This record gives sequence, structure tokens and C-alpha cells, in this order.
Amino acid sequence: VQLQASGGGLVQAGGSLRLSCAASGRTFTNSAMGWFRQAPGKEREFVAGISWSVGRTWYADSVKGRFTISRDNAKNTVYLQMNNLKPEDTAVYYCAADADTFGDGSPLSKYDYWGQGTLVTVSS
Repeated sequence: VQLQASGGGLVQAGGSLRLSCAASGRTFTNSAMGWFRQAPGKEREFVAGISWSVGRTWYADSVKGRFTISRDNAKNTVYLQMNNLKPEDTAVYYCAADADTFGDGSPLSKYDYWGQGTLVTVSS
């Protein structure tokens, strides 16, 4: 199983980026998926999650109203649209997937599979 994250880069504060995470090796249509990030010198933190049914989403307070998680089950892909980026959003962003089915994508979900990470740098 592989999760391939892409879309990171350098952007000015106030700008936007769209991250993609394509899964291969198995389908995650019935599994929750999420995004996490790790800034230099800090622990990895939950950013956003989406349930298997696309009916529910979860966001860290720090990104609510600016980030949107979505998924395209036909493409086995999850996205993270990031708007109004701030320097404090600078981090390596990781996508993750729950191996179990019918998860809700909450921060407490059991994320078993992880992508390699994509770097997002926001300049002030």
C-alpha cells in the first residue's frame, strides 16, 4: 500500500495550495482518510479528516475556515485545499488512511497507512 502526497511548495502568506494524496495497492473507498502536519521542532498534529462516506469532516481549530478536505473515491485520492495560508502553516504535510472500514475520520481514528510527506513553506 502506498500513499503518494504531492502539491507542496513555497507560497506567500495569504496564498493557496492544494495538496493531493493518491492511494495505491488497495482501495480506501470505505475508509477514513486524513491529513497531518509536522513543523520543525514540533510534534506531528492532526489537520483534517474525512469519513469513509464523505458525510463528515473534522478540522483542527487552527485551520477551520481556511482548509477544506475532500475525496474522490473513484480516483482513490484525498485532497486538502489550503487558503489564506499563514507562516505558522509551514510544515511537512502527511496524508494518512485508516485500515479499518467505516471510520469517521476524527483525530482519534486509527490511521495505519502514511504517505511520505510534502513540504509546505509559507513566507511572510
